[in-house]
Amino acid sequence: MSGSIGSGTGTRTDGRVERGNQTRRLVLGRTMDIASVEGLDGLSLGRIATELHLSKSGVFALFGSKEELQLATIRAAVAVFADRVVTPLKDVPPGAGRVNGLCRNWLTYSSERVFAGGCFFYAVSAEFDARTGPVHDAVAQAHHDWNAYVEGALSEARAVGDFGPGLDPEQLAFEVIALMEAANARSVLSGDTRAYERAERGIEARLRAEATDRGRAALDAG
Repeated sequence: MSGSIGSGTGTRTDGRVERGNQTRRLVLGRTMDIASVEGLDGLSLGRIATELHLSKSGVFALFGSKEELQLATIRAAVAVFADRVVTPLKDVPPGAGRVNGLCRNWLTYSSERVFAGGCFFYAVSAEFDARTGPVHDAVAQAHHDWNAYVEGALSEARAVGDFGPGLDPEQLAFEVIALMEAANARSVLSGDTRAYERAERGIEARLRAEATDRGRAALDAG
């Protein structure tokens, strides 16, 4: 009998945990969209509880403070970004084609409005770039990690011979990311979707300018 009681308690506990996880996913889905449009300062436990018809005490129990809600939102956005931009290329071997795929995935992520306000990280970086504290640090880390990832992909492509030995991965990563962010900004501000096509052409031109014959063949195949 004690075993059945324990089993029932475990089932009830598991049910509460799953409901908590579902509520957390619901909340973060909403906070990511809000932050991409209004910024992370637009978030509050009371607002989210009201909009989603949840108890404020329940939301508070999950996140504890506005700052933790902001940090959880950033972590959730990182996971969504990785799922849409990076993970689809996990089986693609290093090279110019993989670099180009990352850039295209980023442009698609922004143009398809995975987040209502375009690129989540572009939106919140302007809000927190001159501040200090844990939220600023989390936003800065996300930017650093993405830049480092693109630089790494370029370095790997150079190592396999798709770019020449004189390639500066840090410089080229800066340039292609700048083109992506410019397309996002213009599209969000003015609704000019052609900005994505211009960015894609600019990125491809920069990659081709640095590519070897092998690298250009990889770009053509992509």
